[in-house]
Order: sequence, then structure tokens, then C-alpha cells
Amino acid sequence: MATFKPIGRQVRVSEAIIAQLKQFIVQGHFTPGSKLPPERDLAKEFQVSRVAIHEALRTLENTGFVIIKQGATGGTFVTDLTFEYLSDAFLDLFLSDKISIPELHNVRLLIEPEIARLAALAITPEYAERLQTAIQSEDLPDLSLRSLRDDIKYRTAVHRILAEMCSNRFYEAILISSMRLTHKVIEIVNPQPPYSIHPPGSHRAIVKAVLAGNAKASAEAMRKHSIEFGKILLKMEKTYRAKSKV
Repeated sequence: MATFKPIGRQVRVSEAIIAQLKQFIVQGHFTPGSKLPPERDLAKEFQVSRVAIHEALRTLENTGFVIIKQGATGGTFVTDLTFEYLSDAFLDLFLSDKISIPELHNVRLLIEPEIARLAALAITPEYAERLQTAIQSEDLPDLSLRSLRDDIKYRTAVHRILAEMCSNRFYEAILISSMRLTHKVIEIVNPQPPYSIHPPGSHRAIVKAVLAGNAKASAEAMRKHSIEFGKILLKMEKTYRAKSKV
């Protein structure tokens, strides 16, 4: 079992508890799915009140490190950290008017061509098969039967695969988070499947270049795609902002 250090009085108690618990989780002392000791045991080990422990655990839950379950089989369980919580932070910043779609577009325009370039250098038969499947799924004849959420999933599959291929987890985190924010704006402004804003075949030139292992052509194809889609996003944000003021 992890051995925690008593909390001194020179710092805010809950913040010191959070720092230690985060460290133990990140270092693997508590693995995803494992249960933390009960609040009373943590309070005894940290030599603090249960109120301070409760506050710290709630903060860790809000930041995605743990999930708190109620009931006889409940408790505080360590989560498997994913990009989802970073996505939520981006979305909160957008909804509170701290970041904008033009800023998002500029970031994607910078990193996505580089992601495509790196992906072309990392092409393998397995990735080639996944990309071809993703492209074929964009062109399926049952487009009108898809929900908006399903349609977005198919339209973004190529981007997600390329982000995985580039082997840069920071790029991948930023891309996935920015795409999730993009999807939220689409859901608010354009509640119908986005056939017109992201028509089938939009990624074909990108995938063709990546499959050929042509890094320069991949980056250029992605740059052109990002510019065209960016124009649509900028129009959508204006609509969103107008609706928000009503």
C-alpha cells in the first residue's frame, strides 16, 4: 500500500493531498480501476480532516483522475487517463468565450499538415488497411440513415488514424480535443448530418498521398483540406455566437 506523508500547515491542505495522490497515480502505485483507501483511512494517514480529503477527491474527480461511486460497492476508483478530459477543458473554455473557432482553426492548420506528413513516413500495411476502410465508410450508400453523431464519427476516422500514426501523443491530444470542440459547435449550429459541410471524398487526396508514403504531398493535401473546412467552421461560429445572444 502507498505510504503518504502527513500534510504540513504551511500549504493549503487539499492541494497538498491532491499533489501526493496524483503523483502516486501517475507513478502507477494505483492502477486504472483500483480503489483508493476509504476517506477515513486517508484522513488518518495524511493527518488531516475528512473534509479536506473529500475536497481533494472531488477535485481529482473533476480533473479526470478518479471516479467516485456511491453505494455498498462504491468508493473512489482510479480512472484510465484519456484525452477526454482535455477535450472537456477545451469545450468549457469555448463555452465561456475564452477561446474561439478562429483560434482553433489556426491551431489545426498548423498541426494537421505536420500530422499528415509524419503519418506518410509511418505507413504500414495495417495502417493502410485502416485508412482504406475509413475512406470507404465515408462513401457508404446509407448516409441518410446515419445520426449526426455517427456521421461525425465516420467523417473524422481518417483524422484520428493519422494522429495515431504520427507517433506524437501531444499532437494527438490537441487534435482529438480540437475535433471534439468542432463537433460540439456542429451539433449546436447544424443539427443535421453534415453532408454539405464535410462531403464524401474530402479526405481522398490526403489518404492517397499517405498511402504512397509521400510526406510532402500528404502535408499539402491536408493543408488544403484544413483551409476549406476552416472557412465553413468560421461561418458556423458566427451563427453559433448569434444564437448565443438570443
